[in-house]
Amino acid sequence: MPADAPVETPRHVRRAGSAGRSVVYTTHGMVATSQPLAVQAALDVLRSGGNAVDAAICANAVLGVVEPMSCGIGGDLIAIVWEARTGKMFGLDASGRSPRRATLESMRSRGLAELPEAGPLSWSVPGTVDGWEALRARFGSRPLPELLQPAIALAEEGFAVTEVIAAMWHASAPELLAFPDSARTYLPDGRPPRAGGIFRNRDLAATYRELARDGRDGFYRGRIARDLVAFSETNGGLLSLDDLADTSASWVDPIGTEYRGVRVWELPPPGQGITPLQILNILEDFDLRSLGPFSADYWHLFVEAKKIAYADRARFIADPSKARVPVDALISKVYAKERRRLIDPARARSGIPPGDPVRGDTVYLSVVDAERNCVSLIQSIYQHFGSRMVPGKLGFALQNRGSQFSLDPAHPNRLEPRKRPFHTIIPALATRGGKPWFVFGVMGADMQPQGQVQVLVNLLDFGMSVQAAGEAPRIEHLGSPTPTGRAEAEGGGLVVVERGIPEEVFAGLVRRGHQAVWTELNGGGYQGILIDPETGALQGGSEPRKDGCAAGY
Repeated sequence: MPADAPVETPRHVRRAGSAGRSVVYTTHGMVATSQPLAVQAALDVLRSGGNAVDAAICANAVLGVVEPMSCGIGGDLIAIVWEARTGKMFGLDASGRSPRRATLESMRSRGLAELPEAGPLSWSVPGTVDGWEALRARFGSRPLPELLQPAIALAEEGFAVTEVIAAMWHASAPELLAFPDSARTYLPDGRPPRAGGIFRNRDLAATYRELARDGRDGFYRGRIARDLVAFSETNGGLLSLDDLADTSASWVDPIGTEYRGVRVWELPPPGQGITPLQILNILEDFDLRSLGPFSADYWHLFVEAKKIAYADRARFIADPSKARVPVDALISKVYAKERRRLIDPARARSGIPPGDPVRGDTVYLSVVDAERNCVSLIQSIYQHFGSRMVPGKLGFALQNRGSQFSLDPAHPNRLEPRKRPFHTIIPALATRGGKPWFVFGVMGADMQPQGQVQVLVNLLDFGMSVQAAGEAPRIEHLGSPTPTGRAEAEGGGLVVVERGIPEEVFAGLVRRGHQAVWTELNGGGYQGILIDPETGALQGGSEPRKDGCAAGY
């Protein structure tokens, strides 16, 4: 189960267009993320003169303490940065690669048809600490020890666990019990902390102190690296000291498309950033405004566009250093016009094939500072507690992102040594008139492209506020094929409809042939900061599906 998958808690989600929380307004800086302590720590950095990148690193470190099932230094980081001084945008891919010894042959010798979702064979090299240093070295203004201090204090002294995080922790307890170090670290007294309970992680505090002292090399070349490799060898993993020492983040050019007068920016593969761009391109030709958020016609079009884009996602997305990925063709308007023809306005389709473009568990945070530097950052260990394995006494779980490789030798996303796997985490940023307008993201693995598109449609087509756009009830389509080669669900998949969507919409989707079910809460975890193009004021939104908030100064 992805770390940011839906959690069944008794929370009310309002009808589209209304909001249970007010938009947060401010003029200087703002932070939005999924846990209030991380927001507070990042705001303190901004108030003391730090910039958006400094604040983002600080918030991310705190989230690794207070939301450990979703993120941490055992995982990866992907970010978009807008630098106000130069008026330029930068993309950072700090996702780790597979070990040198990870080959198709090695997995066949183990009798595997697909990679496991837990345990040592699901590991790829953690890229987060390398990503922190890449961001800090290029844009930061504060030393790493200063940025880690709030997280160290919380890990050492303890914090009160919040409601949604406690529910996710409880759901993961049976899997953590299978691994002694994980149970010792995250299940004090043999059980997960309750909401309001105090949790401490002194092992992680010690690891953070070591990073504060030794920096990036302390993780990839020092004692922490040696402990990771020793743990790997003891438990049947494939990590080596060379794998860690050779880790390097990549600066990449963001990719984008125009939609309703704004340009939406994502990062290129191996992440799924092309997917929301494809969905937007397909929907662009429909008059969604006239349909409105309460119509089965709109939601049918959305689900069908999603199916089309995800068919391409399953076929084409892979590490571009190891496979040819036709990015420009996939996100072109010409290709979208061709793929749009597959949509039948009256009937749901199943078994949509990929096109021919050549012919034609996670945390998100957004920060904007007083100078209007912007950071859109997602950091993840993938599923709840990643591989479910904590290496010894280091205090963090190792990610299971390597489980996203395919063992099909003909697939572009096939397992190979030193290769980045398909990634679901996709920060986003939208510009208007060449300037940053909306810094946002939606957590939730396969939900991320769907959630991003729904937020943008709510803002641009339906005129909702930055808060209502993320809080509005959602629909999630499940069952598209994946780049791992795992089987597609039968028929046209499953449409999961959140309470708050009108019953007549649900009935209209069923009439069109969709298999639909109700849910109290869908996946997600939206955070967004909008910069008012007229006044320059900041508008913040943070949805109630998570514990977090938006706050400014």
